[in-house]
Amino acid sequence: MCGTCGCGEEMKITYRKSGENQNSESGHSHHHYHGDHLHSHDHDHEHPHNHSHDAATGNSIIIPLERNILAKNNLLAERNRGYFEGLNIKAINLVSSPGSGKTSMLERTIREKGAELKCYVIEGDQQTMNDANRIEAAGAPAIQINTGTGCHLDATMVYHAVKQLDMAKDSTLFIENVGNLVCPSMFDLGETKRVVIISVTEGDDKPAKYPDMFQTSHLCLINKTDLLPYVDFSIEKVKETALKVNHQLEFIEISAKTGEGMESWYQWLNDLRKM
Repeated sequence: MCGTCGCGEEMKITYRKSGENQNSESGHSHHHYHGDHLHSHDHDHEHPHNHSHDAATGNSIIIPLERNILAKNNLLAERNRGYFEGLNIKAINLVSSPGSGKTSMLERTIREKGAELKCYVIEGDQQTMNDANRIEAAGAPAIQINTGTGCHLDATMVYHAVKQLDMAKDSTLFIENVGNLVCPSMFDLGETKRVVIISVTEGDDKPAKYPDMFQTSHLCLINKTDLLPYVDFSIEKVKETALKVNHQLEFIEISAKTGEGMESWYQWLNDLRKM
């Protein structure tokens, strides 16, 4: 599943609060092995891909895996979800490509609604404390998870980060996942809702190229709408394509820079808190 990006190998995951030096020993870390990332190679001949061929017909044959490779993650995700529900914490998994504006959107949300929402943030990146420092400066407690070679957060990482945040009841937890539209779609973190962010600078074919992410999300934020006059991007096409993948997906158009549409985003968050 993630063998080509390093997730199938042992990784050193680091958790730090803002202000902790990246090279210091003050951060908490542990070794993390995605032992469930197994691949089936049921070939009697060599191929660089993961399916076999019917020699007579030339048709591909899908080889089903005998086990649920995500079973361990899903079990811990349910435990996370139970913890959140017990404290009435609304956990929102923010997923997107790199550069979609997730952190800028969070900064504005925290500055304008942080006290009302009682915000906490888990930041996921391969390296640096940059995003956690930005979130802390905006006014919310944050934990930075550095995944090293890993391309996504999983339920175990969220579990360890949550233990350090000491969240209050009736609060809101934003989990800013590693920028990636592939692997994060497969990993349940125990979140209440999953929100996918797409910026108008990325192109309007993302739902067609990465359908799993849009199929598993509840809301799509279309960000950087202030740049629409300068890019070739069709909001109508994005919505039409995404709804073919997930007919229940909701959409909000925003600009984290100008504030356009942010009130609709805040209303969505308030409605979620009432659920």
